[in-house]
Amino acid sequence: MRIYLITLIGLLFGYAAAYDPLDPNGNITIKWDVMSWTPDGYVAVVTMNNFQMYRHIMSPGWTLGWTWAKKEVIWTMIGAQATEQGDCSKFKGNIPHCCKKTPTVVDMLPGVPYNQQFTNCCKGGVLASWGQDPQSSVSAFQVSVGQAGTTNKTVKLPKNFTLLGPGPGYTCSPAKIVPPTKFFTPDLRRKTQALMTWNVTCTYSQFVAQKHPRCCVSLSTFYNETITSCPSCACGCENKHKCIKRDSKLLSMVGVNTPRKDNAPLLQCTQHMCPVRIHWHVKLNYKEYWRVKITVTNFNYRVNYTQWTLVAQHPNLNNVTQVFSFDYKPLVPYQSINDTGMFYGMKFYNDLLMEAGPAGNVQSEVLLQKDKDTFTLKQGWAFPRKVYFNGDECMLPPPDSYPYLPNFAHQNLDAFSTLFCSMLLILLVLF
Repeated sequence: MRIYLITLIGLLFGYAAAYDPLDPNGNITIKWDVMSWTPDGYVAVVTMNNFQMYRHIMSPGWTLGWTWAKKEVIWTMIGAQATEQGDCSKFKGNIPHCCKKTPTVVDMLPGVPYNQQFTNCCKGGVLASWGQDPQSSVSAFQVSVGQAGTTNKTVKLPKNFTLLGPGPGYTCSPAKIVPPTKFFTPDLRRKTQALMTWNVTCTYSQFVAQKHPRCCVSLSTFYNETITSCPSCACGCENKHKCIKRDSKLLSMVGVNTPRKDNAPLLQCTQHMCPVRIHWHVKLNYKEYWRVKITVTNFNYRVNYTQWTLVAQHPNLNNVTQVFSFDYKPLVPYQSINDTGMFYGMKFYNDLLMEAGPAGNVQSEVLLQKDKDTFTLKQGWAFPRKVYFNGDECMLPPPDSYPYLPNFAHQNLDAFSTLFCSMLLILLVLF
């Protein structure tokens, strides 16, 4: 009985860790469609769909692995490749592409020869998020499998699927047979279908990916000179003795910005030691609107963040009037609640967050219309409840450290705004 309870608790916590309340249906679905039989196996199209609203896979891209159920081999691949061939010494004549029991597959790089390309392949493993760019959230390749079953009844499904995106964090379900995928011919007059289809669903857990956050949030306002910094060592202090000062001469060395194979960061020395900081500044208060400035700063000298995303949760995001320098999309996982939105860079303008340095930041202002029944500047209401960068939740400062509204400010704020507007109007009339 005790063993049963421990197992049950472990399963419950394992499931909860991979559940994202702001994207409850987010996952990466890997679909295998058997398109034809061969004398000793089958040809399948493997499609990877990123159904996560704001979590993408950036360079160096995805890595997919599995374990064969029998003694299968990969004869050929189009649009992807196995990283190791393995021991194929028992084969004479035609040599398989991969003979490993546990193959590891990666996407092809852009610019490969045309005869090695497949639909939605060859992007270096980069997958956009579904909410940001649905057309770029798909990757696919073709694989010819040998020494396998040649009928629906004799094919054994691969098992123990793993997905790196590009690092750890994803947990994949067992393969499950589903109804065959249906396809339309180009003229849309005929429908065909796969001979057999199975799905694998992979979900992300920040707790599995790393033990510390990867980003933090700092806060400031127009009504208080205090700037609430990120918590000290918000992202852990393991790199405290390996960081580099902003004015260090080492930054002029050749190759200092080159990414490492182990993805080890080279961080600028800060009190928070986070690769990324989001600063939320309550900038202005109008009669019917208020304005926030959001700045995202990169402190990692070895990483450029492509197709970055920023998700914020705040009750007034249900009435966004204008976002000036970012693209914006409301996220409404629960139809009755509209308090979450995704900010991301405008294509070819600021969708690339450069490495740490003078150009290593992006910023925008957001204009929100007030709800007179709920709006207040008291008790930290103007600050976000949650912030995510690239799908990872950022550490917020403790609420008791938020910039506070002075006692006289709340009483005089509206009067000051009215007086300021009146004086401005008089000056315009006189001059």
